Amino acid sequence: DMVCSVAGLTSDANLLTNELRLIGQRYKYDFGESIPCEQLVSWLCDMKQIYTQSGGKRPFGVSILYMGWDKHYGFQLYQSDPSGNYGGWKATCIGNNWNAAVSMLKQEYKENETSLEEALDLSIKVLSKTLDMTKLTPEKIELATLTRENNKTQIKILPADRVEELIKRYEKAEAEAEAAKKEKEKEKSQKP
Repeated sequence: DMVCSVAGLTSDANLLTNELRLIGQRYKYDFGESIPCEQLVSWLCDMKQIYTQSGGKRPFGVSILYMGWDKHYGFQLYQSDPSGNYGGWKATCIGNNWNAAVSMLKQEYKENETSLEEALDLSIKVLSKTLDMTKLTPEKIELATLTRENNKTQIKILPADRVEELIKRYEKAEAEAEAAKKEKEKEKSQKP
């Protein structure tokens, strides 16, 4: 019922995602149900924090976004940093330019008003403005959704053609907004 996304050292991320799997499987074996999202995050972050204080060990160089659903609190999103600190969010980002991305999300994300389709559009907008590339392509980004259907958590990685469609829709909207802006400036300059 959970999925994660990572930013940082890939080898550390692989080790930590394997640990997440083990924690989740142990809990399911012991209690016969999926582990609550925050408990899984908390246990992993305890381990990450130990590595920041223990002699002879280096901290894990990875930030993780955890997305999940549990029967206690529904949909949840958590973010942890390399030191083991974690927090819950409605929308957030990790990685390069995360400050700019989070700022955009704060301005444009509307809690309980944003549909899944609008959230996908917003994610493309944030990625296009904050990634260090001239043009977004489906080969450079990956999008996934976590939904509930028939009392089961569904995690879907969007195919490249769907990502391409979202990118084209964003580029079209940006071009229209730019044209409207230029038209408005033109009208403003023509007034005496």
